[in-house]
Amino acid sequence: MGNQVTVNFELLFQELSSPYMVLDRQLRYVAANKAYEQATSRSSEELIGQYLFDLFPNEGESGKRLKASFQRVLETGEQDTLAYIPYDIPRPASQGGGMEQRFWTAVHIPLLNDKGTVEFIVQNTVDVTDLVRLRQAAHLPFRLDEVRLLERAREAERQHQDIYAESENFRRFFQQAPSLIAVLSGPDHVFTFTNDAYMRLVNNRPMVGKSVREALPEIESQGFIELLDGVYRTGEPVSGEAVKVLLQVPDSEEPREIFVDFTYDPIRDENGEITGIFVQGMDRTEAVRTQRRQRLLLDELNHRVKNTLATVQSIASQTMRTARDLKSAREDFEARIVALSNAHNILSVQEWANAELSALVNQELIAYGPERYICKGSWVVLKPKTAIALALVLHEITTNAAKYGALSTSEGCVRISWEVDLKCGQLVIAWQEENGPVVEPPSHKGFGSRMISRVVEGELDGTFTAKFEPSGYSCRIEIPYEVAVQ
Repeated sequence: MGNQVTVNFELLFQELSSPYMVLDRQLRYVAANKAYEQATSRSSEELIGQYLFDLFPNEGESGKRLKASFQRVLETGEQDTLAYIPYDIPRPASQGGGMEQRFWTAVHIPLLNDKGTVEFIVQNTVDVTDLVRLRQAAHLPFRLDEVRLLERAREAERQHQDIYAESENFRRFFQQAPSLIAVLSGPDHVFTFTNDAYMRLVNNRPMVGKSVREALPEIESQGFIELLDGVYRTGEPVSGEAVKVLLQVPDSEEPREIFVDFTYDPIRDENGEITGIFVQGMDRTEAVRTQRRQRLLLDELNHRVKNTLATVQSIASQTMRTARDLKSAREDFEARIVALSNAHNILSVQEWANAELSALVNQELIAYGPERYICKGSWVVLKPKTAIALALVLHEITTNAAKYGALSTSEGCVRISWEVDLKCGQLVIAWQEENGPVVEPPSHKGFGSRMISRVVEGELDGTFTAKFEPSGYSCRIEIPYEVAVQ
């Protein structure tokens, strides 16, 4: 083994003959070597921790060019050069103060941290002021080769700035694009760029400089990292449509379900080697949810149509079987269909989500005049199935009252009340007729009575009791009740 040589890099930095200084991301001085101190007539004690443009202010074109160069390094992580820049610096008080015009060439070099982001900027400057002043003092033009050299340097800088401006336009286009865009670098898939749409999707988490595993740990078990590994290894692009992704939401234990279209395309260098992956996609969450809702609505519509047709078929069959004649059969059938239709109308207004009990009662009795009935009950919201069933039951009871009971005379009236016993989970509806003709139990059960019993006891799993007393007909309906979500 040879002898190891230990290099004192701090001493080496200080003894470099060319001016060097180091800035942090806020453009504050971190270090400056002796040559830089001499070039700027400032000691390290005066420089360290200070904002560069506080010590060397310049509101003109040169100051703008210098700031823009630093910004390019911070944004791109790449070296930037100012080939020729006039920049005034303050003279020390010992030299009379004031400002002194000087001419510089500056190279700005990024220093990256372990996450791949720029942490410091190293500036190497060359002061070309003496060359300019010598030529000016001797009233001599620059030699042709010097002129060409400076012109080439200036032209190179102008081209560099033009290219950067064009690059910035493309970057701005990608940044504001409505689709999801990200650029991943290396086999660990480190984020080097994410556009605004992508950041919104991930709740503006810090992404750049982190691997996919670090930035989005919840997707590791969802198969996406394996897809990225495959694209990086084989160079074959991968895509997916309406793929489910579970993303963690801040301050929530439950992940958010989203759906995305995506493509992973390999990024290759000039030698054809894969260096990263270009990610693009589209948030399809709302479209997928809309499709799901439409599918559920179609399924529900088909189910309701079948049930309604079955109900109509049953009404038609029973009406025809028990009718006295064709005319009364037609009238009874039409009235029952209208009652069914009215219940559907109430539910349609609520988008078939629910219906309120008092609306069903008033809909059935309002035709006889508000003075002919009294309603008393709390606000009760019914589910669609229960609402349809009770609408048919209320129609039959009201029709019987109009034909044979209290609503068949001018003096008669009906009292209807209801209440919910939440402890027992029961809805109780009471119907009482007053001031009508004397009623007697029927000699046989007609279709209306049979339908009421079948609906209440069969469909609604409840009980129905009726009393035929001289003072008037009354009945009681008890059915299981669950609070409907509004």
